[in-house]
Amino acid sequence: MRATKFVILRLALATLVGMPLIALIIDRFSETVDLRASLIGNGEWSAQLIWGSFAGLCIAVVAHLMIASPLLRDVNTTYARMLGRFRLNFSEVLLISLCAGVGEEILFRGAIQPFLGVAVTSVLFVAVHGYLNPKDWRLSVYGAFMTIGIASLGYLAETRGLLSAIIGHTVIDVYLLLYLQRTAKSIPVTENPDLIDFPEEE
Repeated sequence: MRATKFVILRLALATLVGMPLIALIIDRFSETVDLRASLIGNGEWSAQLIWGSFAGLCIAVVAHLMIASPLLRDVNTTYARMLGRFRLNFSEVLLISLCAGVGEEILFRGAIQPFLGVAVTSVLFVAVHGYLNPKDWRLSVYGAFMTIGIASLGYLAETRGLLSAIIGHTVIDVYLLLYLQRTAKSIPVTENPDLIDFPEEE
């Protein structure tokens, strides 16, 4: 299990380095993208912090309520089994969330959104994460909400600055990863075989 956890942490660090690198290449050869201006935004860093935190928390709470509902119980169980099996501590959750928030937002909101716009970039982002699945309408319901939530981060990136979207994304990931870690522990072992051989970490 520790080896598996090491893999997900390496993937998180690869996201932190690889996606911004792609964004920088796009920035270098495109007149449409200006990452520096996007990060600075309107210059009010405190406002970006507040707006990003507020938006991220609102999206995370609604997403939590959705996947905790009877309608999306199967979705909740699936992701709790998939992510809960890593038994991440808070520092690891924070690291993974920061890597995803920084890396993915710089690429999608900073380098792709200027070309495709907020709506298309949001759909693309959610689809890449696997939440829009025509074979699973329950998951797609959740994906539709997340598309709206991600679009709100795209709007913040345009109106406030890219930092607000990074903060919002990070808050969402921290909240939901912690929730799914707790949920995994409440799933019976018969429904969560991934956890059978994984002793509690001290």
